[in-house]
Amino acid sequence: MIAKLTGTLDETGADWAVLDVGGVGYLVHCSAKTLSALGAGGEVATLYTDLQVSENDMRLLGFAEAAERDWFRLLTGVQGVGSKVALAILSALSPGELRDACGRVDAAAVEQAKGVGKKLADRIVNELKDKAGAAPGGGSMDGDAPITPAGSASADAVSALENLGFKPAVAAQAVARAQAELGEDAGESELIRVALKKASG
Repeated sequence: MIAKLTGTLDETGADWAVLDVGGVGYLVHCSAKTLSALGAGGEVATLYTDLQVSENDMRLLGFAEAAERDWFRLLTGVQGVGSKVALAILSALSPGELRDACGRVDAAAVEQAKGVGKKLADRIVNELKDKAGAAPGGGSMDGDAPITPAGSASADAVSALENLGFKPAVAAQAVARAQAELGEDAGESELIRVALKKASG
């Protein structure tokens, strides 16, 4: 799977960009915030990517920062949120704003995004308030708790630490530090071992 692309920005549209990587042009769908961060055509750009495959479509999504990609994955895990709606939400809100909105269970903030109604916004904030690592009273209360994509080794490691009695934000921070030390390919058991030392230290 393509996780990241670095190449020359060839052209952009309303919700897409073409990145030339070694002579191959990758059409990547992006949020408005990512497009504005890419700079002018002809410049070198890096995009964190996610590949969405369905029965009749294959779509590459690009993000200026890994946190935005992680939020995209969290959003598309909510029933009724496809890639277009997720990008619309990320165009309206930064990852930090979205984390805070979920922490406050503030559906009105999410409802600002194009194509998101009240019912869907309610479902999003209620399903993601815990996964976002945000404190119930507001996402920034426990600092910038990292986002862990559901099903990943890091998410499983966070869950393991929570089961041992660590607060969600503390567990997420410890696993994030462990992953930074061990690298993105670190396994769950390695992450838990190093994160335990960091959380207890």
